[in-house]
Amino acid sequence: MATRTDAQPPAPHVSDSHDLIRVHGARENNLKGVSIEIPKRRLTVFTGVSGSGKTSLVFNTIAAESQRMINETYNAFVQGFMPAPARPEVDVLEGLTTAIIVDQQRMGADPRSTVGTATDANAMLRIVFSRLGEPHIGSPNAYAFNVPSVRARGSITVERGARKTVRETFNRLGGMCPRCEGRGTVSDIDLTQLYDDEKSLNEGALTVPGYSMDGWFGRIFTGCGYFDPDKPIRKYTKKELNDLLYREPTKIKVDGINLTYEGLIPKIQKSMLSKDIDALQPHIRAFVERATTFTVCPECDGTRLSAPARSSKIEGISIADACAMQISDLAGWVRGLDEPSVAPLLVSLRRTLESFVEIGLGYLSLDRPAGTLSGGEAQRVKMIRHLGSSLTDVTYVFDEPTAGLHPHDIQRMNGLLLRLRDKGNTVLVVEHKPETIEIADHVVDLGPGAGAAGGTVCFEGTVEGLRAGGTTTGRHLGDRAALKDKVRTPTGTLEIRGARMHNLREVDVDIPLGVLVAVTGVAGSGKSSLVHGSIPAGAGVVAIGQGPIRGSRRSNPATYTGLLDPIRKAFAKANGVKPALFSANSEGACPACNGAGVIYTDLAMMAGVAATCEECGGRRFDASVLDYHLGGLDISEVLAMSVAEAEEFFGAGEARVPAAHTILGRLAAVGLGYLTIGQPLTTLSGGERQRLKLATHMADKGGVYVLDEPTTGLHLADVEQLLGLLDRLVESGKSVIVVEHHQAVMAHADWIIDLGPGAGHDGGRIVFTGTPADLVAARSTLTGEHLAAYTGT
Repeated sequence: MATRTDAQPPAPHVSDSHDLIRVHGARENNLKGVSIEIPKRRLTVFTGVSGSGKTSLVFNTIAAESQRMINETYNAFVQGFMPAPARPEVDVLEGLTTAIIVDQQRMGADPRSTVGTATDANAMLRIVFSRLGEPHIGSPNAYAFNVPSVRARGSITVERGARKTVRETFNRLGGMCPRCEGRGTVSDIDLTQLYDDEKSLNEGALTVPGYSMDGWFGRIFTGCGYFDPDKPIRKYTKKELNDLLYREPTKIKVDGINLTYEGLIPKIQKSMLSKDIDALQPHIRAFVERATTFTVCPECDGTRLSAPARSSKIEGISIADACAMQISDLAGWVRGLDEPSVAPLLVSLRRTLESFVEIGLGYLSLDRPAGTLSGGEAQRVKMIRHLGSSLTDVTYVFDEPTAGLHPHDIQRMNGLLLRLRDKGNTVLVVEHKPETIEIADHVVDLGPGAGAAGGTVCFEGTVEGLRAGGTTTGRHLGDRAALKDKVRTPTGTLEIRGARMHNLREVDVDIPLGVLVAVTGVAGSGKSSLVHGSIPAGAGVVAIGQGPIRGSRRSNPATYTGLLDPIRKAFAKANGVKPALFSANSEGACPACNGAGVIYTDLAMMAGVAATCEECGGRRFDASVLDYHLGGLDISEVLAMSVAEAEEFFGAGEARVPAAHTILGRLAAVGLGYLTIGQPLTTLSGGERQRLKLATHMADKGGVYVLDEPTTGLHLADVEQLLGLLDRLVESGKSVIVVEHHQAVMAHADWIIDLGPGAGHDGGRIVFTGTPADLVAARSTLTGEHLAAYTGT
C-alpha cells in the first residue's frame, strides 16, 4: 500500500481560483459604469436609499445576464419560440453561476393554487394518504383537487414495462369536487346585471361587456331561431329564456357560415368567471364584481375535494382536515405517524413542514389560497422550496426577505440565509434592515442619492468598514429612535367589539382617534385581520394596503395619480393640438407597439418576455408627436423625468402647471422623489405602491387613514421623512392607524396596540394597549422586549 512521505499540502487547483463575480462598467438604468467584485459562496448585502440602483445592479444586470445565458443553452427549436432578451448594459460580467430569483412578486392568483400546491408539501401528503388512508380509494391523484375523475370507453392500450393490456373502459379517480371543480367556491350570477328585461335584444337589452348586437353575437342571436330578438325579454317563454341563458353549445348555420350558439351563462363562466379577476380588463372586472357573488361550495364545504377523498382517513383525520390545520399543528401530527413503509417520505414531509415553522410561517395552512399571501409571505414560501434543494454553487437573489417580519422573526430569517450560504451558494440580498445588514460577509452600498443622483458604489467591504465609511447607510446603521417625551391626547375613540375574523378571539379594543396608533405583533398574530377586517371601510376611512394596484402594464405613476391630465392639456395648449395626442394609450401611441414601449411575447412554457420596441425605442409615442414641445422638452422626455425633476420643471417658467406641481409635491412628500413618472406600475415594490396610493389619497376628506407597513422598502434615512409625513397628517386633524414592525415607528407612536402572544391560533388576542413608554417599562411582550432593546431603555 502506497503512503505519502511529503507533508506539503497539495497545490490549489486552477478551478478553485474562480471565486469572484466580476462586474465591470454596468450602466443599466441609473448605474454609472459600476465596477465591483462580489465574493462567491458568501452572503453579500446590497444597501442604499430607495432608487439608488440596487435592483438595477442585482436583478437587472447580474441575475438577468445569468438567466439570458441559461436560455441560450436550450436547443434551437425551443429558442425559436423565445425572443432573445437584450444583454444588460455592462462591459464585462465574469464568474456568473445559475441565478435563482426569490422575489416579492405575489404568487399566481389561480383559484386552485394553494400554499400546499406551491410547495412539495401537498404532493407528499397525497402519497401518504394513498398508502395509509382507510378506506383505500386509489392513487395520489384520488386526493388531488386539481385532478378531475375521468371515465372513458373504447379500446385503450395500457403499457407497463414490456406488458401490454387492452382495456374496454378506463377510469381515473381524481379528487376534484365535481360541483366547484376544485375552487372551493361556487358563483351565483345576478341575472338583472346581464340584461334589462324591459328591452328586446335589438334594443340593447344585454349589458354584458362586448355582447353587442352589431357584431358576431348579434348575427348569432338573430340567426339561431331560438327566440325573437325584437321581443322584450320579460315576455320570453320559459324555453326561450332557458335557451338565451343556459343552452349547451349547439352548432348552427347563419348566412351559410357554421357557427356555435351557447347560452349566456356558460359562455360568461368560461370567458370571464374562470379567470383570475385581477388579470381581467378594468371594465370586465367591474362587470364580474357587479354581476357575481361567490359562496362556499355546498357540496365539499369549501375543501375543494370530492366525497371519496374526504372519506379516506388516517387516525380519524382526512386530507381535507390535514390541509386545514395550522402548519405548526400539522407538523406535530405528522411527527406522530409511525409507519415503516413510508418512513423516508414522512421524514421529507416533516422537514418541509418544519421549514414553514422555522421561517415564521407556521400559522399558515396548506389550503390557504396562494393569491392571498402578502409579498413577504410569498417570498418566504418560495424560499422553502430551496431550503431542501440539493443544488449547490448557485446564486440566490433575494429582494428584502425581511419585509413583513417582526424583529423577533428576523433572526430566524437571518439563520436561513446563512444556511443557504453554508451549503456552498452565493447569496445576494437587497435589504434595508440593520439586523440583516449586520450578518453580511460583504456589503455593497450604492448611492449617494436616488435616481440620477445615485448609481455609483459608495462603499464596498465589511460591515465594520461600512459603519466607519461615512456613507448615508453607514451613518444611519446605528440609528436608534428615542421614545416620545409627550404623547398627543386622543379626540375620541373607535370602538371594536367581538372581532373574530380569521384567528381573532372575540377581541374588544378602543382605538384612540386624532393620534398616531401603531398596531404591532409577530407575523400572523392578527394585526391585519383586526385593522382591515374590523374597521368599517367607507365613510371617513381611507385604507391603504400593499396589494397590487389595479391597472395594466401601461399604467404608470403619471396615469395612476391623474398627473398626466394637466400635463397633456398643457402640451396641447402650448402647441395648439388635441390633448389625446399626448397619451400613449390614445391617438399619440406608437403604431408598432400600440403605446406599450415594448413588444410582449407570452410564452406558454415559461415567463413571458418583453423586448423594447424598435420603432419608438421604448418611448411609446408616434414620431410625429415628439415634434411638439413644452419648456423645450417633448412628452417622452417629460415622462422620463423623476418626480423631483418634474416638480422643479412644472413649478416655474414656461412649463409652469400648478395642478401638476401639486400632485408632484404629494409624491415627493411620501418619499417617491426618485421615481420616474412614466415608470410602469408593475415594476414598483409593495412599499412604493403603498406610498403611491397614499399620495393619491392625501387630498381625500377621510378622517381615518389605515396604513399597512408603510416603511417596507424604505432606507433607514427615509424612515424619518415618513414619520414627518405621518405627523403632518395627524396635525391636520386626521387619525392615523399603522400596522408596523419598524421599531422607529413604534417609538414615535402615541399609542400602541400589541397582538399576540404568538401567531395563528397562538395569537389573536390583545396583549398590550398603551403608550410606547408603558410598553417598554412593562417588557411583558415580545414587541416590548425588542422596542426596549432598540431604544436602549
